[in-house]
Formats: sequence, structure tokens, C-alpha cells
Amino acid sequence: MTHILHRSAQSTWPVAAKGDGVYIVDAAGNRYLDASGGAAVSCLGHSHAKVTEAIKAQIDEIAFAHTGFFTNKAYEDLADFMALRAPGDLNYLYAVSSGSEAMEATLKVARQYYLERGEPKRRNFITRRQSYHGNTLGALAIGGNMWRREKFDPILIDANYVSPCYPYRDRRDDESEEAYGLRIADELEERIRELGPETVIAFVAETVVGATSGVLVPVPGYLKRVREICDRYDILLILDEVMCGMGRTGTLFACEQDDVVPDIVAVAKGLGAGYQPIGAMMCTTRIVDTICGGSGFFQHGHTYMGHPTACAAALAVHTAIEDEDLLANVRDKGAKLHDALTARFGNHPYVGDIRGRGLFRAMELVADRASKEPLDPGLAIHGKIKKNAMAEGLMCYPGGGTIDGKRGAHVLLAPPFIIDDGHVAEIVDKLDRAMAAAFAEAGLPV
Repeated sequence: MTHILHRSAQSTWPVAAKGDGVYIVDAAGNRYLDASGGAAVSCLGHSHAKVTEAIKAQIDEIAFAHTGFFTNKAYEDLADFMALRAPGDLNYLYAVSSGSEAMEATLKVARQYYLERGEPKRRNFITRRQSYHGNTLGALAIGGNMWRREKFDPILIDANYVSPCYPYRDRRDDESEEAYGLRIADELEERIRELGPETVIAFVAETVVGATSGVLVPVPGYLKRVREICDRYDILLILDEVMCGMGRTGTLFACEQDDVVPDIVAVAKGLGAGYQPIGAMMCTTRIVDTICGGSGFFQHGHTYMGHPTACAAALAVHTAIEDEDLLANVRDKGAKLHDALTARFGNHPYVGDIRGRGLFRAMELVADRASKEPLDPGLAIHGKIKKNAMAEGLMCYPGGGTIDGKRGAHVLLAPPFIIDDGHVAEIVDKLDRAMAAAFAEAGLPV
């Protein structure tokens, strides 16, 4: 008997009792290697002493002070830290409690920016199919995850969709990656013209797409062309790095690897590494100066924004990442994980694509490698893989609806930044056994 409204009423969950580095230990003593960081959250694992010490020290000083009355040192210090390291002139931070809240803040600050400029007709957001930006109504409305949207579609604001950057599925045989990227980026320009540039607020995209489509990495030149188009029509570029940011791909901000600076960026998950709930929106000096020179007031807010304990945790997390040079480990172990997945699954009959950056990797599952035909959605292969992986003592993040919300499946991996070579081997071995058991359960010969 439970009085919790769990995510699934059909599931019985083990009780997480203890964290031990990259492992979670349940109440029965079973150990699970957290190869997905929960949902790409636990980048420092589950027992980093310096982070827990920082949280305790902050609570000893003051746990909470409402930002309608006070600022606090932890918030100020985190903002300074992030502004110093963010690309371009992303100089202002707005800390909230989740990625969805961070994305809501990006939408509101973008709309208000144009209001302050005297352009109230700006109302349209352009986004991509097979994206995900959060579960609050505004964030859900601009997302392209059809399964998550379906039940709530009648109460969502309208969004305008263009194609995702999905070379495995959509690049033509006669196209280079660069030519493909320019072609689909130009869809954005076409949509802006259709809507009328004077009505468009922003283009919103995950720098590297996360759970909806399984780690879609932008091809070279794609995001730079998107940036050029946004500048040409005076449209804001909002990048969602809630899942892919904060070191997950090997640089603090994922967009650094594409040499692109957004006007607004959302981060969360790896910002606090799960030690406290925290997300943040960062925006440029131009946006803040426009609001400060106009109404002088950002019309938004949450009770727990700028929470001192959460900000102290986030600062401790990223101080540890720097002090321990963990981004170098993300790049090194990310390459080794990719190589190990390729060696084990590169010729697997049901693995069509292995992709990713840093410690953000995925494998797309297919019924036929040559035609790329997806598996029958009725098999629910992603659920079977998750169940069998847990039985093996492995947490991974399989998903369905990879292609269009109904067809396709993938397995996402996002292990902690502290993994070593032994953990890489353990992930691949356990995943191999879990997948074999899942395919057998589905009646598919391997």
C-alpha cells in the first residue's frame, strides 16, 4: 500500500536506500550501476562528500530566504560563477527549481523583451518535431513529444514546427552532412517568412536532442546557419540544454562545440547533479538591459527561485567538476563508451545507429538495419530492456516513439562523469545481457 501517486500505477518500484559513487543501493541490498544518471541528472554519482558538506554548511547558515525580500550569497556566487564561464554575453542567471521551470522562464523573458521594445505582435515560437522542453504547460506546448502532448493538446498554446536535425533518418544518400544541415536549417527561414518575422519571438531547440529521439547531435554547420537566420530576421535563439548541458557532452555548455551563442539558454539536471532541485535560465546583457531600461521588472517568479541551499549545492557540484578535471574524463570515457558500444553492438541485427557526444550516448533500435525499418511498437521493446537491465543491476534510459512519437525505439546512456574504464565495461556487458533477454522475451531471434 502506498499513498504516493507514482508515475505508473502498474509498477512496483524498489526503494532507493543509499548512494555509493556511481551505484544506487536499494533497501534489499541490490546494487544498480546508474548508467543514465537517472535522467541525465546525477553527473557526480550519489555520494560526493564535498557537495553534501556544502549543503550542510549552507543549511547551518540559512536554508531559505524569499527573493521578494532578499538576495543571498549562494545565489550571487553561483550567478558569478556561471556568467564567467558562459559563452558570449550570457551574463545573467535566473535560478529556479527544475528544467521545466527554466524553460517557462525562457519563454516569458523572450516575450517580455519584445514587449519592452514596443512589439506586442510577437507571439509565435518556432520549434522542432521530436523535441522535448518540459512538462509544464508552456514548455509542453512548444515541445514536439507527441505522446506527452496528446492528452493536454486542447489546453496548449499553438507552436510552429520544423524538422529535427536527424541525419540517420533524413539525410539523403547524395547529401553531405553539411549540405543536409543547411537544407533543414533553411526550413526555419521558410517558416519565419510564412508567419511573418514581425510575429515571431524565437526559435527553440535542444542543442543535442535528449530523451525524445535519443541523443540527436547537430551536424556541422547546422546551428551556425540557424543563428544566422535568427539574426537576419531579428528572432531570438533559445537553446534548451536542460539535459545535454552542464558538462554532459564534454564542455560546460553543449553549444560551445558548435561555436554558437544563444540569446537565452536553459540548464538544469547536471547543474545540481540531483543533490538539490535546481534549474536556471541565462540570458544576454542585451535582453536584461532592454527590460531594465523599460518596465524595470521581469514579470515572473517562483517561491523557491534562487534557493540558497540549492544554489550552494550547484556551486559545489561545478567547483568539484573543475577541481577534479571531470570534463576531460567525460570526453575520454565518452569516446571509450562509444567505442565499446560500437565493438559490441555495431553489427547487432537490431541496432541501427550508435550516436552521441561525451557521456551522452544512444543506440537506435530497428527491425532491419538495411531499410532502417523500426521495430513493431506493440513489442514495447524499450520497456522490456529497462526491466531486464534493472534485473541485471543496470539503470539505462530506453525510450519509444523515437521517429514520430509512435514508431521507433532507442536506449539512452548518460552515466556519471566519475566513471572509470571498469564501469564502461560493466555498462556494456550488463546492457548486452539485458537486450538479449528483452529481444528473447519479444520473440525476436538474435
